[in-house]
Amino acid sequence: MKKYKLLIMLLLVVIVTGSCKKYLDLKSNAKLVTPHTLADIQGILDDGELLNLKTTPSMNESSADDFFLLPATFNSLPVSFQAIYRWQPNDTRFPNDWSLGYQAVFNANLSLDLLENVERNSANNMQWDNIKGSALFYRAFHTLNLTMQYAKVYNEATADADLGIVLRLSSDFNVPSVRSSVRNCYQKVISDLRAALELLPVYPVHLMRPSKGAVNALLARTYLFMGKYQEAKFYSDEALKINSTLMDYNGDAFIGALTAAIPFKKLNPETIFYAEMGQIQVLHTATRGRIDTTLYADYANADLRKTGFFNLVSGYPQYKGSYTGATSVFFTGLATDELFLIRAECNAYLGELTAALSDVNTLLKNRWNRSVVFVPVLGTNREDVLSKIRLERRKELLMRGLRWIDLKRYNREGANIVISRKINNQLITLPPNSSYFALPIPSDIIEESGIAQN
Repeated sequence: MKKYKLLIMLLLVVIVTGSCKKYLDLKSNAKLVTPHTLADIQGILDDGELLNLKTTPSMNESSADDFFLLPATFNSLPVSFQAIYRWQPNDTRFPNDWSLGYQAVFNANLSLDLLENVERNSANNMQWDNIKGSALFYRAFHTLNLTMQYAKVYNEATADADLGIVLRLSSDFNVPSVRSSVRNCYQKVISDLRAALELLPVYPVHLMRPSKGAVNALLARTYLFMGKYQEAKFYSDEALKINSTLMDYNGDAFIGALTAAIPFKKLNPETIFYAEMGQIQVLHTATRGRIDTTLYADYANADLRKTGFFNLVSGYPQYKGSYTGATSVFFTGLATDELFLIRAECNAYLGELTAALSDVNTLLKNRWNRSVVFVPVLGTNREDVLSKIRLERRKELLMRGLRWIDLKRYNREGANIVISRKINNQLITLPPNSSYFALPIPSDIIEESGIAQN
């Protein structure tokens, strides 16, 4: 697979630099390693370093409000990192979240382009379908991640005019980069996923490979971001029909001591699709960031997440609860706990309060110290139940790269959430209508492609 990775990296450099002549000079050598069999193409899609591991955006989490930096930490950071913390544009260049995401999109597109040269027949149809479905899923997964970071939130009234990201639909680097509308970006994610749903197996061979369960889960996430609650409810339900396992934090083979530095094991039973957050320009690492103390106080003492998710360092909570088996790497894949919360939020929004409370309490019972009487979430009206479920979503899905898009979609609905940071005795705020919620595109991309900046 190393020779395929070499070719892919060569082509990616060409895309970034626009140096077509250099590519043409090397084309005869590249042909010698061009993948051409189904096994070759599957090898491209099994390159976890480019598609799964440390590949999803991190700047959105570093821009969100679940953590803060102590003064000494902030003052020790480079100026570019300080600008991110202040919600100020800065001269971001390669490598960055944009390059990580489009590297993965390129792998998916290259696989689809190569697959066109392999005939599908009765002997290879299952393998052929799995490869196509996997490539479509990866393209959708990374396109959605890039869209939620670099584009405005989906708004039905303005989605045709609002600028989304560049939709790359082939591996041909000669195709100019043009920003699509937010609507087109979401529509492409959905169309890719619906096509993949017909092609992939119900369960994956490995949790770093896509499956029908993963497609349904990603469709649920996509429709939730769009504010299409009926559709999000449907796909979360479909995904939970395939896997509804929740680990009992009182004791599970994939959970060590909750007081340990790394309580949760990688690829645990809640995982539907495994992916990790990138580590470029990350402010919220365990060594730098401290969890918002008000949020930490919202965890009841009998809530085992309070022990499993956090250490106290000099009196401040430090996050350790990722499903990656490492404190320094954050899980950003798809998991059953998120699905229970998606379905609960959708039911609450749609007025199905009993079903909504049932899902959130099913999740929380598995997080509650069984030696203490469980205190269920209760509510008497839609707004109350919806608010409580969204709080539980924030507490459960901490540091998974979801808070930024959640802030954007809540404000779309009129929540008017203003986030703030105190920096050297100065209060910095980000109002809900700020254009900065579509994070700045890296400077080198603007210079090379000529696309519009946010």
